[in-house]
Amino acid sequence: MASQGEDVSSFFTNRFSVVKPIRRVNVDLTEGMLRALDERAARLNVSRQAVIKTLLEQALNANSAPRKRGKRVS
Repeated sequence: MASQGEDVSSFFTNRFSVVKPIRRVNVDLTEGMLRALDERAARLNVSRQAVIKTLLEQALNANSAPRKRGKRVS
């Protein structure tokens, strides 16, 4: 449509989010870990990379949450 000179502005919302740059890293994993990741990826029908990112994000979020301390009994 745009190449024919038609107005395509209705297809744009002018709302966007900035995506942080991605850095590639290498991680060495055992065969057992790879099998477990691949099994979970197949069960969820997503890529191995998606499983790794999701699990890593969950672990990071769990470790950064404020920890509740129980009351000490004297």
